[in-house]
Amino acid sequence: MEETSLLWLISLISLLSCTTAALTVSPSRSQFFEGDSVSLSCEEDNSSAGWTVRRNTTKRQSECGDGWGKPAGYSCNISSLFIEDSGVYWCEWREGAASSSIQLNVTGGSVILQSPVLPVMEGDDVTLSCHTKTAPSNLPAAFYKDGSLIRTEPAGHMTLHHVTSSDEGLYRCYISGHGESPSSSISVSAPPTSEATPSTSASLQVRLVCHLVVFCPYFISTLLLVSLYQHKVSGSDVPVSPAMTPPIQAEQGLNDVHDEVTEHYF
Repeated sequence: MEETSLLWLISLISLLSCTTAALTVSPSRSQFFEGDSVSLSCEEDNSSAGWTVRRNTTKRQSECGDGWGKPAGYSCNISSLFIEDSGVYWCEWREGAASSSIQLNVTGGSVILQSPVLPVMEGDDVTLSCHTKTAPSNLPAAFYKDGSLIRTEPAGHMTLHHVTSSDEGLYRCYISGHGESPSSSISVSAPPTSEATPSTSASLQVRLVCHLVVFCPYFISTLLLVSLYQHKVSGSDVPVSPAMTPPIQAEQGLNDVHDEVTEHYF
């Protein structure tokens, strides 16, 4: 019954893997200078095995190692970024599940905005930094949101205190004599609650359905395999037909006939 044990093992692994990974970026920012390096990793609670970093750029959609990046386990390392590497990146499992995506922007300019890659929690403080490629990072910088000037900071850092959904938008910065950065989006997510919300219940239902979809085929396959095995075992016991007389019984019958003929002869 080795096949049955293997099917049960696969089903258990599938159940444990029915979750979603998160893509992390190191260094943690969404804007990079051309020539910078970056490491992208798929992190999942149970195991990161089976997850691959994929991207969609202006050229095409592909996975790490297919003309870009160097796979390293569940990570993808890019040693030197080009402008063509700008695009959307995410983690994808071999069975089709995918993580949330991250937008990376590679610029050939001399200024970038350092901002959170992932959505920030409502109520948190968020610091934005304006950096140049060669000059010190504490130069005065002007910060903009959705095209409108917020304020100018003398040290090139601006902090948004206790962010709310009203702070969501496109941010960029400008340093006099160096230029401006590309725009980056900031998203704000609601804080988790202690009580179960409808969205939490829906998430649990989705995970339950996911587990059932993965488990049912293996369970049915196991039942079919057991049924076939039992049928094979029972089929090996071939019933003896009345017309088929065992050799010992046939020999005994011939002896009886011979004795009867001898008696009649005498």
